[in-house]
Amino acid sequence: MDKNELIKLATDARKLSYSPYSNFKVGAAVLCKNGEVFVGSNVENAAYGLCMCAERNALYNAMMHGMKKDDFVMFAVIADTDAPCSPCGSCRQVLDELYPAEAPIYMANLKGDVKETNNKELLPFSFGKDDLE
Repeated sequence: MDKNELIKLATDARKLSYSPYSNFKVGAAVLCKNGEVFVGSNVENAAYGLCMCAERNALYNAMMHGMKKDDFVMFAVIADTDAPCSPCGSCRQVLDELYPAEAPIYMANLKGDVKETNNKELLPFSFGKDDLE
């Protein structure tokens, strides 16, 4: 699977978004070494603190199916934005802990713009479990 196929799956996941408050639909997909792909979309709630981003839904979906950090090889996130969609701060922290540091993260928009990055670039001074030991 290449990045364009993964972005397409994230685009399809975006259609499942439940976002009646912001009307900001986001989709995400994570590819695993074994070829499995897990997707997520954002899910909102009237109590905004209970909302869940697409990126975290995709990663948590994979983990609930037995995947671990070392299983992930490629990640994509997409939304209807002017520039490629970037993960929020909470998602960056979760990606930093659960997704490999150097593995590619593709940020995309519906116009076809794509930017490749990774955790080191997204969250250069991250806080993680190693800091607690």
